[in-house]
Amino acid sequence: MIREIHIDDIPDILPLYISYYNEVEDCCWTDNTAGRRIHQVLSMEDSYGLIYEKDDQVVGFAMGFFKQYDDIIGYTLEEIVISKEYQNQGLGSVLLNELEQHVKERGASCVELHAVNDEMHEHYYDKAGYYTANNFVMKSKWFE
Repeated sequence: MIREIHIDDIPDILPLYISYYNEVEDCCWTDNTAGRRIHQVLSMEDSYGLIYEKDDQVVGFAMGFFKQYDDIIGYTLEEIVISKEYQNQGLGSVLLNELEQHVKERGASCVELHAVNDEMHEHYYDKAGYYTANNFVMKSKWFE
């Protein structure tokens, strides 16, 4: 079952977030840092996301927020996470398609996202019809 995500779902999605990023992406999230990250996104004005449950267990979620531009409303996808055990079974595609449908119905003209520049992410998003924007570049500045 796919349903809208709410801030009170944080305790249910927190273990999935931590296990996915720490095991698959080799990160070092803790309950505190991951809880804060998820809360930041879900408590934003115009945040929206979906949670994917199977047999009363959270197997995935997607979250982001709507962003007003001068002539359109966009949706920024901040996170999409599918449990390691359920990857490569099409659940991520189902969740992303459902999210796209919902945000379009709510007025979004596009979905934007930042993704890790690797083969796995490139394949997933290419397959879903996403492309690398050539009119934007991500800039960063690290502090010492």
